[in-house]
Amino acid sequence: MINTGTDPLGLAPYASRPSASRGRRYPDDRPDLRNLFQRDRDRIIHSSAFRRLEYKTQVFVNHEGDLFRTRLTHSLEVAQIARTIARGMQLNEDLTEAIALAHDLGHTPFGHAGQEALDACMKPFGGFEHNLQSLRVVDVLEARYPDFDGLNLTFEAREGLVKRCPLDQAERLGEIGVRFLEGTQPSLEAQLTNIADEIAYNSHDVDDGIRAGLLDLEQLQAVPWIAEIHASVMERHPGLSGRRLVYRVVRDLIASQVNDLMRESTQRIEAASPESADAVRQLERPLIGFSADMHARHRALKDFLFEHLYRHYRVHRMTTKATEVIQTLFEVFMNDIRLLPTQFRETAEARAAVRGERGQARAVADYIAGMTDRYALDEHERLTSPKRLS
Repeated sequence: MINTGTDPLGLAPYASRPSASRGRRYPDDRPDLRNLFQRDRDRIIHSSAFRRLEYKTQVFVNHEGDLFRTRLTHSLEVAQIARTIARGMQLNEDLTEAIALAHDLGHTPFGHAGQEALDACMKPFGGFEHNLQSLRVVDVLEARYPDFDGLNLTFEAREGLVKRCPLDQAERLGEIGVRFLEGTQPSLEAQLTNIADEIAYNSHDVDDGIRAGLLDLEQLQAVPWIAEIHASVMERHPGLSGRRLVYRVVRDLIASQVNDLMRESTQRIEAASPESADAVRQLERPLIGFSADMHARHRALKDFLFEHLYRHYRVHRMTTKATEVIQTLFEVFMNDIRLLPTQFRETAEARAAVRGERGQARAVADYIAGMTDRYALDEHERLTSPKRLS
């Protein structure tokens, strides 16, 4: 059993605490009813990038249906799952929620297809990775405060946004990049949110795949784990069918992952016995994770979804179009930055003056990555259709 001691916040010794935060990049000591991590969460919710997530693809293009998940609904679902686990493990809920809500701020339009296309365009200029872009959004691109760029989040919130990072880029990230160079770990809250993201998108892609008619429960039972859950549901609820059956299966799919994660992570924590959040960071291996059995089940489901959902011809048609849109936008703006809206043109010119073509490319990538699906499609039409003059 996890020992919480006598902490007044009800947190375990190794949980992140606002009072022990490494702080913000710029001084911000105004009195407030909220603690540092609560303020991080609120800044994220009120950001422009967070609002745009409503119109960014999860798997299906936003306008294809009103019930499919977007990056916004996905982020809310990740936050709900992560907070539930954090509360059960006496970790910091506020920090966990902040990381969860911000983890996809850097995603391009058109989901992973958009990221892959933009990364391909940016290969000669340093590449594009959505986790690093999320950090860039909160550090640089959000323009809300008179004295600095970005949202000025705490180190702990910023740390949780970067799941992976090439070593050459880690060197440029300062304190955020140190763990990639030294092979150490982020906070438990960051580790937890990373896994909650996987739980949410696998489970909910099953639901959206069924809604879209690309998958069905009979087909999904080729995955032994789903077959077990389906059999258990039918045993408890004979005759259950339709959306109620799908909901029950997806609910049990999430619950089985959450329960396994909490059991396995608790055992790892008790074995390692970290005395503080900083002690967690010095470890070589993460403490939050699935058991070997659940990891294998999770992998089998991901492989099934990759083959039968993400490579479905309807999804492939969408991703092919998305790739074309992203590539065209990038090429057009790189060839003539005067086609960018004034604010972005001025930024591209300023960065090009300092870093040449590499700086211009990063400014163009920032503009494209910030687009919603619909805006990207409209911008593509404005730039390529002879019928659209403005």
